[in-house]
Amino acid sequence: MTARFASDPAQSRGREFPLEASLARGPRSAWQRDRDRIVHSIAFRRLRHKTQVFVAPDGDHYRVRLTHSLEVAQIGRVIARALGIDEDLTEALCLAHDIGHPPFGHAGEEALDNALLKWGGFDHNAHCLRVLMRLESPYCEHDGLNLSWEVLEGLAKHNGPLGMVPWALAELDAAYPLDLQAWPSLEAQVAAIADDIAYDNHDIDDGLRAGFLQLDQLLSLDFVADQWRAIERKFPDAPQDRRLRELVRGQIGLMVNDVIGETSVRVKDFASVADVRGAGRASAGFSAGMAEQERALKKFMYDMLYHHPQQLLTAGRARAVTAELYAAYAQDPELMESNWAARTPYEEPACSRHIADFIAGMTDRYAIAAHQRIYGETPEDLRNV
Repeated sequence: MTARFASDPAQSRGREFPLEASLARGPRSAWQRDRDRIVHSIAFRRLRHKTQVFVAPDGDHYRVRLTHSLEVAQIGRVIARALGIDEDLTEALCLAHDIGHPPFGHAGEEALDNALLKWGGFDHNAHCLRVLMRLESPYCEHDGLNLSWEVLEGLAKHNGPLGMVPWALAELDAAYPLDLQAWPSLEAQVAAIADDIAYDNHDIDDGLRAGFLQLDQLLSLDFVADQWRAIERKFPDAPQDRRLRELVRGQIGLMVNDVIGETSVRVKDFASVADVRGAGRASAGFSAGMAEQERALKKFMYDMLYHHPQQLLTAGRARAVTAELYAAYAQDPELMESNWAARTPYEEPACSRHIADFIAGMTDRYAIAAHQRIYGETPEDLRNV
């Protein structure tokens, strides 16, 4: 049953470049078409070799940006269906939300931001829009994937209205205004919170698997300990690894149900999408109690996993590799792939931003190989699992 405040693909604000009816392939809604364009893009495929938590992991069981994005989409669709909002728009936003990440995750982003400091910096969320609207260009008629306004708007401000707007997003907004100071659709807000739920819990799974987290440490969080005690009572003879996976599933279920319940209360009097956009606050979210627990979990994960000494060592080396790649290409753009080198602008800031675009598109393993080709040595300390 569709909610009154659900986004309607038949009422979409359209695309930057009008789509001829003769070019439509198959009986799909606008947002189904957008989801498919994202899934079939090269940028989406590259996510399979981009850092989620661990850089260039050797183990097949660790998450990367691609598997994370698929898990976010699964969680997002569950919440969207329960709330009666558009599942296809939610899924498209979930699948695309990490496309702007460079190699080595936030470490690579920091290096590019420093390299572009005098030219406006680098922001992975703004770069996501830059990829989708300009760089990923499989069509003969226009640059970019030409996604619907609602998808682009949701990606631009899924965390809410924007204050400071990065240069990349400002350029795109000038060409195709995305109403950056208003709240986005409920589908965009659900995609954002599905991202939080996914990485809050799946990063626990990977951290335990890698030995960076210990169960005793995790049980210092009271709400996690309550879940664990219930699992021990229910499955006293189950192997430990199965009970740990039960814990992660249980945590996700708790958070998903909390979001559905809390959001249903917040939107109960809404009669349209305009009410969501004009609410002046987030319409999707955790209850106050769950929000406090989720903040505690995030703090724990930063203290114990993301800022683990081994993680910090690897991140430092990843920043150095990214910075060294940028320095090499800035000195000699001919070191880039030929098609990128041939299109290098002469003027600034376009030249530096072009080099950053090239590096940001790299996977972890491509960046490692490129660094080795240029500097003649394999970077050390870039794999910690």
